[in-house]
Amino acid sequence: MFCYQCEQTAGCKGCTGKMGVCGKQEDTAMLQDRLTGDLIGLARATEGNEHKLNDTTHQIIREALFATLTNVNFDNEALERLMDQVLAEKYRLTPECGTCAACCGRNDDYDVERLWNMEEDQRSLRSLILFGIRGVAAYAYHAATLGYRDADVDAFLLKALVILGIEELSLEKLLATALEVGEINLKCMALLDQANTETYGHPIPTAVSLTVEKGPFILVTGHDLHDLKLLLEQTEGMGINIYTHGEMLPAHAYPGLKKYPHLKGNFGTAWQNQQKEFADLPAPILFTTNCLMPPKDSYRDRVYTTAVVGWPGITHIGENKDFTPIIRQALALGGFAEDRTFTGINGGNTVMTGFGRNAVLGVADKVIEAVKSGAIRHFFLVGGCDGARGGRNYYTEFVQKTPKDTVVLTLACGKYRFNDLDLGDIGGIPRLLDIGQCNDAYSAIQIAVALAGAFGCSVNELPLSMVLSWYEQKAVCILLTLLHLGIRNIRLGPTLPAFVSPNVLKILVENYNIAPITTPEEDLKAILG
Repeated sequence: MFCYQCEQTAGCKGCTGKMGVCGKQEDTAMLQDRLTGDLIGLARATEGNEHKLNDTTHQIIREALFATLTNVNFDNEALERLMDQVLAEKYRLTPECGTCAACCGRNDDYDVERLWNMEEDQRSLRSLILFGIRGVAAYAYHAATLGYRDADVDAFLLKALVILGIEELSLEKLLATALEVGEINLKCMALLDQANTETYGHPIPTAVSLTVEKGPFILVTGHDLHDLKLLLEQTEGMGINIYTHGEMLPAHAYPGLKKYPHLKGNFGTAWQNQQKEFADLPAPILFTTNCLMPPKDSYRDRVYTTAVVGWPGITHIGENKDFTPIIRQALALGGFAEDRTFTGINGGNTVMTGFGRNAVLGVADKVIEAVKSGAIRHFFLVGGCDGARGGRNYYTEFVQKTPKDTVVLTLACGKYRFNDLDLGDIGGIPRLLDIGQCNDAYSAIQIAVALAGAFGCSVNELPLSMVLSWYEQKAVCILLTLLHLGIRNIRLGPTLPAFVSPNVLKILVENYNIAPITTPEEDLKAILG
């Protein structure tokens, strides 16, 4: 196997051999590569057959790309079923090719191993495109679940797949396509923002308890708010409480979800701690999306997956979304005998969330006045993925060391490094503002654009610095969105992506002044002067 799509890839070079750092086995990695090659074949088959495309075509592409994201699907049988769907859809579009043995290039599948063996810069930019569209597909999948689709997003996923299969392309063309991934992802994040806010209302600032009350409960992790809503409906009035984990925390801020009184609070921290945090939990856990770590025997029988998530031998809740098996187990396990208060990494027992664009821009006049008066000197966006690699304490220390006249915006699961800190406020404006999930980078961008408009400057001229952490492919497409917008001076860590070659990195540095994190003290000094 060869895989270097996540931040923790072995030796910062690539996972090879029998198993990846994430727990993905060699045969699973090979199936995911084959599935990717099959998708390129399907995309090729759509050319000239655009009149035959339908929602099924695009849904298959979204789901299959999403399934190859890090820590989503480890189930070989599920991957093989996806491959069968891709092949069937390809032959629906080009039925005459099903019995033809000639390789005409019209719908040939692609051998992804050819990509891994390309010249370094070609491989780097093609990987950037591939990993970026996997992130875009994940966001498009969530939006489609709520009935929101965008023809431009669907068309671009096909276009990018076709480009990946073209051997002779210049680096300039590939770089332009990578930036186009960022452009399309901005549109996709806007679509998902619309889907979430029109379905559940705009998030409102909400204090979330880290106490688990006595009695039966279910823990829900991942990103898919629709699955959480269905579970809340099916458990209503049954005496079962629902708690969020990881990227599901921002659900507490949506009026359409917080109206359920049995949505009680949040348990645990980020995804990489689940093997420890779930070991003795007297309740079942529902995984709606990534990040799934290999379940330990201590809690394996309490894990359930749904949507594109899969692990061999784990009970999977299919498209009917009947959560009866989870509900029965929750009642049988009974939960804790007494209330149990847990704490965040820094000892806090509550966290705040819900500072989306609607909430922040609702007090924009106060924010603008605070900047003009000097009460707020600088804004930091400290967001992104968490992970297990050493060096991520940097983000805790960075936030702790930010001066009292600065504001920290955050999003995604990297915030668990510091979201239980009490940083106080500036004239009633909290110094720590949790915008939401990783896809809520759209909210952060809209906040920045609105502030830039108010001050009559560009985003790059704002007193705003981005200090980002990355782990998987949704972080890749968000980074490409920021580059598409021309945002400069981003600090990225804890390591730079293994798939960014020295020459590609040089381009990013020269055009966007992107830089690796160093130490909190040095970076703060450089930012604040």
